[in-house]
Amino acid sequence: MRKFLVILDDSRECLNAMRFAALRAEHTGGGVVILSVIPPDEFNHWIGVGDLMRQEARERIEVHYEVFAKWMRDKHQIDPQLVIREGEAVDQIMSQIRDDSEIGVLVLGAGTSKKGPGPLITQLSKNSGALPIPMTVVPGDLPKERLEAIC
Repeated sequence: MRKFLVILDDSRECLNAMRFAALRAEHTGGGVVILSVIPPDEFNHWIGVGDLMRQEARERIEVHYEVFAKWMRDKHQIDPQLVIREGEAVDQIMSQIRDDSEIGVLVLGAGTSKKGPGPLITQLSKNSGALPIPMTVVPGDLPKERLEAIC
C-alpha cells in the first residue's frame, strides 16, 4: 500500500497538508503516516528534567495526533499511523522515508508569511533532486473547498 507521509507540527499550514494526505489516501486506497519530530535542543537540561520534558513533548504530540486521527477515521475511513522521532527534522524525515518502503509521497504545507514557505520546504527543496520520493507542497491558505475539489 502506498502511504502519504505528512508532518505534524504546530504550524497553521499543517492542517492543509493533513487534509491533502487524507483525501489522496482515501481516493487512492493508500495510507497516511503522521510524523512528528522533537528537536534535540528541547532536552539540553539535566538528565531528569530532560526526560520529563521528552515525556511531556510526546504526550502533547499524541493529543494533537488524536485530533487528526479521529477526523481521518471518521470522515475518510483512514487509520493513520503516528511516528515520533527525535533529532533534526530533515534528517528524521529522510530516515522515516528510508525506513518505510511503502511511503510514496511526502506532503508538506507551505507557510503564507513573507518569510517564505517554511524551514522544512526550504531545506528539502534545496535537495529535492535527490529525494527518493515526490514531495507535494500544499498552499497553507488554500480553502478547504478548493483542496477537496483538487483531490
